[in-house]
Amino acid sequence: MGDSRPNTGRSPGRQRHPPRTAGRSGAGPGGSAGPEQAGGGERESDSFVGGKQKAGERLLPEALLAWNSARSADLGVTTSSTELKYANTVMRFDYVWLRDHCRSASCYNSKTHQRSLDTASVDLCIKPKTIHLDETTLFFTWPDGHVTKYDLNWLVKNSYEGQKQKVIQPRILWNAEIYQQAQVPSVDCQSFLETKEGLKKFLQNFLLYGIAFVENVPPTREHTEKLAERISLIRETIYGRMWYFTSDFSRGDTAYTKLALDRHTDTTYFQEPCGYNNYDRAVINTVPYDVVHRWYIAHRTLTIELRRPENEFWVKLKPGRVLFIDNWRVLHGRECFTGYRQLCGCYLTRDDVLNTARLLGLQA
Repeated sequence: MGDSRPNTGRSPGRQRHPPRTAGRSGAGPGGSAGPEQAGGGERESDSFVGGKQKAGERLLPEALLAWNSARSADLGVTTSSTELKYANTVMRFDYVWLRDHCRSASCYNSKTHQRSLDTASVDLCIKPKTIHLDETTLFFTWPDGHVTKYDLNWLVKNSYEGQKQKVIQPRILWNAEIYQQAQVPSVDCQSFLETKEGLKKFLQNFLLYGIAFVENVPPTREHTEKLAERISLIRETIYGRMWYFTSDFSRGDTAYTKLALDRHTDTTYFQEPCGYNNYDRAVINTVPYDVVHRWYIAHRTLTIELRRPENEFWVKLKPGRVLFIDNWRVLHGRECFTGYRQLCGCYLTRDDVLNTARLLGLQA
């Protein structure tokens, strides 16, 4: 897109000016604007940075100041945005964004953390009448007289540039060797249920690897349910709230047999499925014949990768050991077995798991 700004005789972009000194000329405290400085329309002279402003006074581009080394922030303006350098971060803010995100009482309900301002009511060509920066706060006065103020630390936290610098909870791409060498510790049931430290340690492991273990859980459905409710609502499904099964061929499901289960994730037949399941795939009748062979080639490539022994981590579950699996990251399965086996479990709501992590200070 082209630059629609009127020609002001200056290069577009941020305007830099020397630090303010006593005896300077031009508009500002103790000065007045000459005829050539009286701006309007989309001229950059509609902005004011720094100092105190007298009633009715408007500072012009010549008065836009770059802060000297004694100041903690550096500000520049254009006809459509403000550029702020603070806390070693250079940020750019569109004026519509700045008006839309106003946190004043008339624009934002601080109790409900919901907007009161109708975003669609903001003029898409809006520009502030004045801008003022002090050591901790950036102020904007808009054409209708409304004043927006931003704490500089809030801007760093919520700017696009600041978000890019945030330390996101890492995810580790692992195989059996990497996981075993990491010696990821399990969390004790009592610590998990009764302390924030134990719960946070568990969620850190879960977010890092997509699996996590809790040990010393009384081997009952009730205790397993209590464990699950510690981090999430339990999701009701066609299997009920908690599912509990052993070998039962009458159920018509391979999971209720002693047969091996290949790598998969569950509930692929849901509108909001957990992931990929080779067993529950329906008849392929939505792919034309000249494309379906390519589908099988892709399927074969994926299956070969999934079945590489180095990508498999085998663990023997025993009474008292609970395994949590992120169905968006990790596939699971089992080998065939003999004898009697009981297993209970449930599905959790992903949003609630991640919310619990965030409440504990993790970047989930």
